[in-house]
Amino acid sequence: MTLTAGDVKARAAELGFVACGITDLAPSIRAPALTRWLEKGYGGNMRYLNRQAKKRKDPRLIDRDATRTVVILDNYYYQETEVDPDSPRTARYSRSTDYHISTYSRINQLAEFLVDHGARTARPYVDTGPVPERELAERAGLGWIGKNTMLIRPGLGSWFVIGSIFTDLPLEIDQPLNTDHCGSCTKCLDACPTSAFIEPYVLDATRCISYLTIEYKSEIPAELAGQFGGWAFGCDICNEVCPWNLRFAAESTVPEFRPRGDLREAGEDFFERMTEVEFQAKFADTPLARPGLARMRRNWRLAWASLRGAQRRAATERQ
Repeated sequence: MTLTAGDVKARAAELGFVACGITDLAPSIRAPALTRWLEKGYGGNMRYLNRQAKKRKDPRLIDRDATRTVVILDNYYYQETEVDPDSPRTARYSRSTDYHISTYSRINQLAEFLVDHGARTARPYVDTGPVPERELAERAGLGWIGKNTMLIRPGLGSWFVIGSIFTDLPLEIDQPLNTDHCGSCTKCLDACPTSAFIEPYVLDATRCISYLTIEYKSEIPAELAGQFGGWAFGCDICNEVCPWNLRFAAESTVPEFRPRGDLREAGEDFFERMTEVEFQAKFADTPLARPGLARMRRNWRLAWASLRGAQRRAATERQ
């Protein structure tokens, strides 16, 4: 049996992925933009992006045996039922099993499916290599890259993880969407509390709350930390205000993405009282393991401080 693109997409759907597309490995049309972005220092201390730049600009270099990329979207969205405005928040995806575990386990099954049907190469990635995920997804017809630099899919929004499989199977490729549906909307740009968007489609990561709370290892500048608004890990604001999410976001069917409630009613000294052993026991299989205990203590402290600062500003404005 010759495997078709339809067969691959059907198997992806069986594994719980909300969308699947296929594209070739042509060089990136955004290579010049990536060069400018890196030269301006917008990547901050994520020096691995500089080391990976050549492969991100030319996906053929990622796996020289591959000729196609199978791209999947894995929806992690769920409605928030309990939001305490006086307590720190973490990004939705951080409140459950790490997507590097849950998404990878299923995309690996999709890769095995390709091998079982004749692929000699089927290498899966889920935010784990030098892969330009959003551009490949865009080229595979799965959406467009919005002004907030997120991939947005019509009828779904942007609450998803992107994964890819580099393979040598000569699968039929999909046509890109070739349409930007952001229009004149700037809600995501206007809502960013740290003004991290230099202009539409350009994010200065060094001002982004997600970067600062996850990737940045030093003490966070006070003028930025004061604008956190209670975020202690990641930030969902530019997703939350996007009209495409407000209208089309649907609950995930993946059990691993349900919130575990690990931070429910966590007080100001929650991480301060925690030992490394306790932290690993509770969070080793979650995204919070990436910054580790020391930086989560930093983040938690700054999140509380930013909430108090916001409360003081609000009180002053009411006077």
